[in-house]
Amino acid sequence: MQSKRLLILCLLLAFCLTSQAATVLVAVASNFTKPMTEIAEAFEKATGHSANLAFGSSGKFVAQLENGGPFEVFLSADTSNPVKLEKSGLAVDGSRFTYAIGKLVLWSSQVNYVDAQGQVLSTGSFKHLALADPKLAPYGAAAMEVMKNLNVQDKLQLLFVLGENIAQTYQFISTGNAELGFIALSQVIGKDGKITEGSGWIVPSNLHNPILQDAILLKKGAENPAAPALLKFLKSPEAQAIISKYGYDIAGQP
Repeated sequence: MQSKRLLILCLLLAFCLTSQAATVLVAVASNFTKPMTEIAEAFEKATGHSANLAFGSSGKFVAQLENGGPFEVFLSADTSNPVKLEKSGLAVDGSRFTYAIGKLVLWSSQVNYVDAQGQVLSTGSFKHLALADPKLAPYGAAAMEVMKNLNVQDKLQLLFVLGENIAQTYQFISTGNAELGFIALSQVIGKDGKITEGSGWIVPSNLHNPILQDAILLKKGAENPAAPALLKFLKSPEAQAIISKYGYDIAGQP
């Protein structure tokens, strides 16, 4: 009898946990595709909640949200877009925080094409240089800063191939439509912290402003328990370990 009661209690508990589980719709910057996919799996295991992920350009997500887009949480590739949503009243005040600090890499799918100091930018004879549209993508804006600081922007301007986002930029380079280009380190980093394919130069952080990537709770997700739960999970040691694994820095950590 005792074991039967225990079984009933366990079943009731499982039912309650399942009935409380919810799904959150998340807009995620393209550069964060790999880590966020892994984080979403860990989030579901830890909380029972699930996350439906959409990946794209931060700027385009803001435009969608301003036109009634359905997203409940926004993981941007910058700070300015979430701030814009705060000011327009589409996001919950006080919910914004930096979940990752991005790293930029000059990358080619060809082995030994990009040297370890990035000198290929001034000495190479390439015909196409890919970067994400700096008007839409923070990694593209950072790439422009790098070239300006290296005094090569004017020389290279006519060679630019602009991707709508960092995922499309990677595609341009990996398919050979551009010999090299600027992308997020997370797109080509391996488990050992090194570039897994082709060749690349990890751009020193002093050549561009920090790529602070902010997350924010949107008002459409304020009543969905899975939305604040996901933002809380992003700050957990488990999620931060995944973020670090993909080459990002964590705000507040040395």
